[in-house]
Amino acid sequence: MKERTDAPQDRGCLVGICFFILGLGTLLPWNFFMTASLYFQARLNTTELSNSTTVVSKEYYFNNWMTLLSQLPLLLFTLLNSFLYHRISEAVRIAGSLVFILLLFILTAVIVKVPMEEDRFFSVTMATIWFINSFGAVLQGSCFGLVGLLPQKYSTVFMSGQGLAGTFAAIAMLLAIASDADSETAALGYFITPCVGTLVTLGSYVLLPRLEFAQHYLNKSVKYEAGTTDELLKESSTVENGKLNGHANGTATSSSPEGGAEVEGDPGTERPKPAFLSLEQEEKGQAKASVVEVFKKIWVMAFCVTFVFTVTLSVFPAVTVDVKTSFPGKWERFFISVCCFLIFNLNDWFGRTVTTFICWPAKESRLFPLLVVCRVVFVPLLMLCNVQNRYFLPVFFSHDAAFAFIMTLFSLSSGYFVCLSMSYAPQLVDKKDGETAGALMTFFLALGLSIGAALSFPLRALV
Repeated sequence: MKERTDAPQDRGCLVGICFFILGLGTLLPWNFFMTASLYFQARLNTTELSNSTTVVSKEYYFNNWMTLLSQLPLLLFTLLNSFLYHRISEAVRIAGSLVFILLLFILTAVIVKVPMEEDRFFSVTMATIWFINSFGAVLQGSCFGLVGLLPQKYSTVFMSGQGLAGTFAAIAMLLAIASDADSETAALGYFITPCVGTLVTLGSYVLLPRLEFAQHYLNKSVKYEAGTTDELLKESSTVENGKLNGHANGTATSSSPEGGAEVEGDPGTERPKPAFLSLEQEEKGQAKASVVEVFKKIWVMAFCVTFVFTVTLSVFPAVTVDVKTSFPGKWERFFISVCCFLIFNLNDWFGRTVTTFICWPAKESRLFPLLVVCRVVFVPLLMLCNVQNRYFLPVFFSHDAAFAFIMTLFSLSSGYFVCLSMSYAPQLVDKKDGETAGALMTFFLALGLSIGAALSFPLRALV
């Protein structure tokens, strides 16, 4: 109970709001480029007449390459971030990444108004996607490590923000399509939106360390890394300055470890204390566990998050974006934005958010990885929808409602199991190893995305 009273309150849920915005900001690059696939295809897949027939002059397979070149740098830089995050300060990793992401979004917005030959436009766009997702990987891994230092519910809030990023992008695209502006102006407005979103994300990160509740948990991590009792006491006196030491009234032997007082001189009265206080006191004298030791504790969750994203990215968006409506007309302009992107992102966000109230199955349950593996059934189901430019498979689900229903279950289960996996992992390790667990889980998340992106090429060819 003493641990709970020592921690200040998250007044106005400001820390939760900051992590929600940080979660949203980490996935703005991926979602805004993915949702704009119709804009990129319109600039790339120009048509020409051949024997009185209109044909595409050159097929760029934008969705496949966009997915692959988004996830490969994510995998590479997440791996580097897992091992190098101690060598580069958190402020440089997070704030620096946000600044470069902002600059690349501005570049993309400017290019909308710049006439460019298709091959050159494709090369510039792919290079932008590579670099913006590289910085996004560093940002995401750093934020997962940061939120792992706080109570578990903040990991859920962060993941919920990530889920909303796609919805944010889908709504921005719908507004651009519905506007009366010409296509160039609509696309310009669309790409200015993530510039504003990235600025707000940067502001949220700057605000975070100034909030008392965040300071309480972030300063604990600083103490763990200090390595000696003298450094612990110095951090406690300069950073918290009596905020927690007020609970150390009475004898030295009955002081709370979190008060920053009498950590060493407490040999006789440690046993009567609550178990979690004794454990935390013991952890402060230990070094952080190695990456391999942490992995042995979280490997099931690592497998789950990898498999979930492998299934998801193998068909979304490479296959799902080519599904055509069975009701041609005005609805056709909005069909992909609504039934593919908006439905996916809304339900993915809802699946992440519902884990705030429901956490089933439990992290120790064997049913959890079994349900994750069962998601593979969505791959053939979506391939049998009304995908155009088919070569092998027949169409079993031609109606829009069937596609929307499958997408709903597909995205709901994706968000739910990803969020549970990412939230459970830090609970399986000691508090001092929470940041390492978060960084490792981000690497396996990126691994699943990369495997799924690679599988999207053969799966699209099989349709």
